[in-house]
Amino acid sequence: MKMKVSRSSGFTLVEIMIVVAIIGLLATIAIPNFVRARLKAQQTACINNLRQIDAAKQEWALEAKAGAAVTPQLSNIQPYLGRGTAGTAPTCPADSAATSATSYAINDLQTAPTCLILPGNAGDATGHHLD
Repeated sequence: MKMKVSRSSGFTLVEIMIVVAIIGLLATIAIPNFVRARLKAQQTACINNLRQIDAAKQEWALEAKAGAAVTPQLSNIQPYLGRGTAGTAPTCPADSAATSATSYAINDLQTAPTCLILPGNAGDATGHHLD
């Protein structure tokens, strides 16, 4: 007589616990990296916006023959931002209000524009002013 051994297929509790532990370990490694990458991308976009604002200020100053102490308004530099015929004002990607007025300080022609949202974004990745 043959004995039938019935073995149900499936995973044991230990196997499931090992898989959950590995997934948890991977998540603890990956999530901080994603947060860091997101912040770095926001900083890079903000720095590029500051460069565009500074270039628009300088181009406006050349055409308007403005002195170094003049502070242009956003409406003055909008046509030079290169975003359509009227130009649209850039906003900081970390700005919840998503307005140019709450994102950037344009400053006078001698001073680089500054970000009002992300600290340390005064012009480039190292925090140096655009000159």
